[in-house]
Amino acid sequence: MSARSTKVLISDDHELIREGLKRILLDGGIASGVGEASNAQEAMEAVRREKWDVVILDINLGGRSGMEVLKEIKAEFPRLPVLMLSMYPEEQFALRVIRAGASGYLNKNLATRILVEAIRQVLAGGQYISPKVAEQLVNAVKQPEGQPLHAMLSDREDQVLRLIGAGRTVGEIAVQLNLSVKTVSTYRTIVLRKLGLENNAQLMRYAQDHGLG
Repeated sequence: MSARSTKVLISDDHELIREGLKRILLDGGIASGVGEASNAQEAMEAVRREKWDVVILDINLGGRSGMEVLKEIKAEFPRLPVLMLSMYPEEQFALRVIRAGASGYLNKNLATRILVEAIRQVLAGGQYISPKVAEQLVNAVKQPEGQPLHAMLSDREDQVLRLIGAGRTVGEIAVQLNLSVKTVSTYRTIVLRKLGLENNAQLMRYAQDHGLG
């Protein structure tokens, strides 16, 4: 597929990020058209309204997890390639998003050539898998017992753990995720049980020790 007919949707809650990616894609001749969405609702509306060749989706859209949006997109449009974008290192999220159906994982500090390479690969029907992520995938298959405890958490549980690790209170997390305080407390209890921990202080320490805060 040539750039003349390639349409890319960028969903990120930071305007500067969207504008930067848009300039790379248009000025570099990678895409003929670029759409923008600043939150999950706009992203889903855009996906349902128009035909896109690739979606670049931030993993943290503020209020709703990009992981939830990814799963919703793949449920409705299973053949639409989605590249997940995040400020977090590959080792923290890459396996999780690929298992959820993403065609690749990109760090926001990526070089322009990596973004271009990733888009070209998914447009050709492939996936963008960096050498580091490929190694993770192999290790996960060969040594599933060697995965960290938080790898068994659901996406929402993982999100709550990271927010607690960042020092957020249950009330703050409830507001950010648009959930009730009771629901967040339930997730917190489940995370404590799965990780074999007893309180928030231990959760914060765990998150910090594993670079999840």
